[in-house]
Amino acid sequence: MTRTRTALLRTSVVAGAAGALALTAVGPAAAETEVPRPATFTSAFTAMATPDMVINNDGVATPGEPGASGTFTYMINSDTEVICYDISLTGVTPPYQSPAKTATHIHQGDAGQAGPPRIAFPNPEDDGSGTLTSSGCLQGPFTTGVVANGADTGAGFTLDQIEADPSAFFTDTHTAAFAAGAVRGQLTAIPVGGVETGAGGTSVLADDGSTGTVVGLVGGSALLAAGGALLLRRRTAQQ
Repeated sequence: MTRTRTALLRTSVVAGAAGALALTAVGPAAAETEVPRPATFTSAFTAMATPDMVINNDGVATPGEPGASGTFTYMINSDTEVICYDISLTGVTPPYQSPAKTATHIHQGDAGQAGPPRIAFPNPEDDGSGTLTSSGCLQGPFTTGVVANGADTGAGFTLDQIEADPSAFFTDTHTAAFAAGAVRGQLTAIPVGGVETGAGGTSVLADDGSTGTVVGLVGGSALLAAGGALLLRRRTAQQ
C-alpha cells in the first residue's frame, strides 16, 4: 500500500510539473507570432524617422542621436491582423534600451505628442555594412511588455486603428544614450497594388510585396512613398 501511495504521489508530481510546463508554453502564444508574408495587404505605410522629431514622455522635444535617420515601411493585412515590417537605420548606435520588451515600436500619438507603444518589433541589427536592419511579419494580438492602467499597452489594439488614422501613430527606436528615442517619424499612407497617383505614374508597392517603378511622383508625400517603396524593393530583391 505504501509503495502504491508513493508511486501515485510521484505520478501526481510529474503530471503537475508537466502541466506547469504546458501552461508556460501556452502563455506566450497570446502575444504576437512571427508568420510568413501574406499574399495580400489592405494598406501600407512609411515613416522617414529623424532625431529632431523625438518627444519624451512628458511631451517635451528631446532630440535624438545627431545625424541618425531611419526608414520604416509597414504593410498591413487588417483582416488577419498581420503587419510586415522593413526597417533600416543609419547612424543609430546601440545598445538599445526601453522598458518595453524591445526598443523599436509603433506608438499611438500625434505629431509633437507622446503616446504609448502598441506594437514592439525586433530591434534592427547590423547587416554587415553598418546599416541596422530588421524585417519580417507579425500577427496579433500584440503585446509590448509595458503596463499602463493594469494592462499591456498592446492589449485590445488592432491594425485597423492605424488604417483609420495613420497620422495618429508614430514609429521609433530607443537606445541607452537616447532613451526618449534615437529617431522618430509619423506614419504616412502609401498606395498598395498599383493605385494611380494622379501625377503621371502609378504606385510601385504591390500586394505581394514586390515593387516596380515610380514615374512622375511630385510633392512631399509622393516622394516619401517612393522612398519607402524603393527601400522595400531592395529588401525584396535580397530575400
